[in-house]
Amino acid sequence: MRVGVPREIKVHEYRVGLVPAGVRELVAAGHEVLVESGAGNGIGVDDAQFRAAGAAIAARASEVFERADMVVKVKEPQPAECQMLRQGQVLFTYLHLAADPVQARGLMKSGATAIAYETVTAPNGSLPLLTPMSEVAGRMSIQVGAASLQKANGGFGILLGGVPGVPPAKVVILGGGVAGTHAAEMAVGLRADVTVVDRSVDRLRELSSMFGSALRTEYSTTATIERLVRDADLVVGAVLVAGGAAPKLLTRAMIATMKPGTVLVDISIDQGGCFETSRPTTHAEPTFVVDGVIHYCVANMPGAVPRTSTLALTNATLPYVRALADLGWQAALRRDPGLAAGLNVHAGEITHEVVAKALGLTARPGTGR
Repeated sequence: MRVGVPREIKVHEYRVGLVPAGVRELVAAGHEVLVESGAGNGIGVDDAQFRAAGAAIAARASEVFERADMVVKVKEPQPAECQMLRQGQVLFTYLHLAADPVQARGLMKSGATAIAYETVTAPNGSLPLLTPMSEVAGRMSIQVGAASLQKANGGFGILLGGVPGVPPAKVVILGGGVAGTHAAEMAVGLRADVTVVDRSVDRLRELSSMFGSALRTEYSTTATIERLVRDADLVVGAVLVAGGAAPKLLTRAMIATMKPGTVLVDISIDQGGCFETSRPTTHAEPTFVVDGVIHYCVANMPGAVPRTSTLALTNATLPYVRALADLGWQAALRRDPGLAAGLNVHAGEITHEVVAKALGLTARPGTGR
């Protein structure tokens, strides 16, 4: 199979779909890899390193899309990229279609087979290709939240961990999954006053056992969230419905009760966001203000640390890329039901039930499922 790796073109997106080590594995297995020139520059990998691993270098993205049997990316295809996809071609990347009907229509029109990282599942029900980026985003949420709290950046002017004799900032984390846990780990490490809210009592027990008295846990109800965010300095939204739109846990009315200079970081923004006032932002303009409350809603947070993110992501994706290349997408999906759960679009139809429901469409199961 010929595997194509184009350069990412989303604003301030520097990650890349494969690293030279992955190229070497694919070439050794008898596949061809075509990498767009400059695709790895953002992580400090030049064309020569890809060539040394066995890749051919394409001068333009159009050449990659034209020649590749399977396109491996990081972020969802932008409109210009959707137009270059074709029937019979496989796209393997993050899609997050539930919050992006324009992209969904573009992929359906292309006729391509699109497999989404974020809905691939493991035997234990976890999301192995979403996990590494959730880990990065969770940790980053505290870094960017702490910076946004600085007065010069519009924040309340409070140090996350305080100092002796001065209380720390109050951090509320909505969701105790992978992203929320890593956010909690960072916030606790900085000595903030941290509370995690989740609707799973079992998960709250696990977090309590993990962090002990350094962390508070509360069961998620509207009343609980309403009370906690009123006094919070930093709120991190880290909730997930696999393939579906994120629930709106913070209403506009709740946000209006918060202190001016409070910071909201919405990790869930790729899936539409979990704050009613959220809208996607970019690394170029990461924040906006509603009712005096700072919103950080960057839709590709891990793109700010592309080297760490790319290495973590490609460690997870490479076995799936190998399976798709070695067996072909249909046989690979038949062999692995978890990979089959990643199929979102095929032959002009949405194939994933949760994604289709979020888009107001009817799912049409694909050939590989």
